[in-house]
Amino acid sequence: MPFPPGLSFLTEVSVSVGEPVEVGPTPEGHRRMVPITGGTVRGPSLNGRVLPGGADYQFLRGPTLTELDARYVLETDDGHRIFVHNTALRHGSARDIELLNSGVAVDPSLIYFRCWPRLTTASPALDWLNTRLTLGTGVRQPGQVVISIFTVD
Repeated sequence: MPFPPGLSFLTEVSVSVGEPVEVGPTPEGHRRMVPITGGTVRGPSLNGRVLPGGADYQFLRGPTLTELDARYVLETDDGHRIFVHNTALRHGSARDIELLNSGVAVDPSLIYFRCWPRLTTASPALDWLNTRLTLGTGVRQPGQVVISIFTVD
């Protein structure tokens, strides 16, 4: 009999983003880079901020599907740093994805936005993050992406 894993809420990360840098259509699909300019981290296990300087490297596979590959650093309120490598899929109707990609808010229930944030740290106090699988859901809002992160029990 299958034993499905449970999920425990870890934190919510609100990532502030800048204007996309369009690379344009390549032989593989449309590419663009979205700079990460900061943000906040709030939850029962982690609180702090998103450091500026990261980026989300996007691959628009077609009018309804975007692959996301974001890399950035969190800093907890007590000074520990966590590297985040977040891969995600965002899927919706062609119109809704077009609106999202142009910075317009779209009802989150119309968008499938799931992610696998991998969290790594050198901090002995947070070493447990190095041994946990995390999954998340995302919501794209004007100027930010809000990610709810859960540990897999």
